[in-house]
Amino acid sequence: MNYRHIYHAGNFADVLKHAVLALLVRYMQNKDKAFRVIDTHAGIGLYDLSSEEAQKTGEWQDGIGRIIDAELPEKVAALLTPYFEVIRALNPEGGIRYYPGSPKLARELMRPQDRLSALELHPDDYRRLARLFEGDYQVRVTELDGWLALGAHLPPKEKRGIVLVDPPFEIEGEYDRLVDGLHRAYRRFSGGTFCLWYPIKKGAPIRAFHEALAALEIPKILCAELHVKSDRETTGLSGTGLIIVNPPYTLKDELHLMLPVLKEKMAQDRFASQRAFWIRGEA
Repeated sequence: MNYRHIYHAGNFADVLKHAVLALLVRYMQNKDKAFRVIDTHAGIGLYDLSSEEAQKTGEWQDGIGRIIDAELPEKVAALLTPYFEVIRALNPEGGIRYYPGSPKLARELMRPQDRLSALELHPDDYRRLARLFEGDYQVRVTELDGWLALGAHLPPKEKRGIVLVDPPFEIEGEYDRLVDGLHRAYRRFSGGTFCLWYPIKKGAPIRAFHEALAALEIPKILCAELHVKSDRETTGLSGTGLIIVNPPYTLKDELHLMLPVLKEKMAQDRFASQRAFWIRGEA
């Protein structure tokens, strides 16, 4: 319970995660029918990057701070537009003081018929999240262990949706919990789009994690990874990964456009790299 995302808000991992989330939301809106976003580890929803906590690490400066005003290829700029527009709307005077967490980002992109379920276990963070969305009939905020939502909240009544699983990885076994959680959730909501975040750092069991996901025999599992530096001389985060189950058919090609540019803009040393590939599914 010691994790606070305010220290990491807007960092390179958030940039990739939130850019992809925005694309998933927009893709869902290609159909008029309503859908639900279920955010299992929602945090407080909105982050003040001028706060003492955010200033202490300054991680956002090597993340969203490097990319939002950068000169980008036209197609990549178009892909990032929904994400960037939300940030700019929160900062009408310019700069980046306020940064949206995933529930706020999803909510700002929603149509009137779409819904958000935001779950948060930490009592202080839950109260802040509840205040943020107080009176918003499109949002339901629940004080609950997000892992339980993968059973209790699926399938959503809309029968369409995105399930974002973004655990803090502060205890052992979180990679295994992701695999087990996806297995349970997919059995209940096989038509849903799942987006699972994981950290990449020295000693992380990434290969075993991917092999365990492949063993689930879920038909379409896409992986996106961004490494901003070598993990040899650091104990912290060197990269970030996303697992997307039932991705939009366009997403892999969009990642191939976007990831090299994100790597170029947010690289912290010459060992930065990126990749997007199928763990299972399309050849």
